Amino acid sequence: MKKLLCSLALLTYAMVTNAQTLDELKAEQKAKKDSISDIQKRVDALQSQIDAFPGWKIGAFGVVGGSLSSFENWYSQGTPNNSSGNFGGTVNAYANLDREKYFWKNALNLNLKWVKLDDKDDPTDDDSFQPTTDVFNVTSLYGYKIAKNLAASALMEYRTTILDNFNDPGYLDLGVGATWTPITDLIVVVHPLNYNIVFSKEDTVFESSFGSKIVADYTRKLGPVDFKTNFSAFLSYKSSDLSNWTWTNSFTYTLWKNIGIGFDFGLRGNKQEALNYALQQYDPLVDTEPTFDNVDNKLQSYYTLGLSYKF
Repeated sequence: MKKLLCSLALLTYAMVTNAQTLDELKAEQKAKKDSISDIQKRVDALQSQIDAFPGWKIGAFGVVGGSLSSFENWYSQGTPNNSSGNFGGTVNAYANLDREKYFWKNALNLNLKWVKLDDKDDPTDDDSFQPTTDVFNVTSLYGYKIAKNLAASALMEYRTTILDNFNDPGYLDLGVGATWTPITDLIVVVHPLNYNIVFSKEDTVFESSFGSKIVADYTRKLGPVDFKTNFSAFLSYKSSDLSNWTWTNSFTYTLWKNIGIGFDFGLRGNKQEALNYALQQYDPLVDTEPTFDNVDNKLQSYYTLGLSYKF
């Protein structure tokens, strides 16, 4: 009996001791977490002060993704023997200089993707990777500050494709006007004097003209989230058929170190491109010849979802 009572006493003491030890460990862990949180706040505050200093700010973030697959004798699908793959990525880079009297902001947006489907039972098919997404856009904005949130500015913007039909078409905007910066990281450009130069082999479809250029860009970092939205529009004074607009958006969420998930999507309206594509598909024996008056100017769009890497 005494042995049993001693054993129970020792077991109770061990349980109480372990419980006290566990509580102490949890309390110590909580204190360290609070300490890490305080340190991170101080680091973030110092980083904000560093970011506030005038000078060059250079950075980039993007999205990468891809997959490969192979099937042998998979009879339930239409192509039982095939190998397929896709890969692509998006890069958003910037280099900005901010001085007391002027600023100079430069940005690059690149979105490329390739896809292939090799039917092993068809020796005549194309088994190479084919470009499916092809976006290239670079801008350079210079502004001379005439008020706290207002500057006289000049803008150069060039956009085209680089994998297929490089500079056919290509768009170069050159203009002057004003830039408004109502809040941090938001830039609104209004240039009533702008010349939209269109490079193309199809001179009968694409045409350069004078007009107004409107750009709105917002780039922001909130903790692990980086995002950028950019709207760029050209309003032709000659004809609305020569106007165009593009809206692109990029979001990345950092999960571990510089690796995370990212999502990009873009929309575009361009009647010249719609007419050029319709003429390429035009069959004079069965179709009515496409013109600016009858072409179906559908909304253009793309999206990319995948792993992201912050440079």
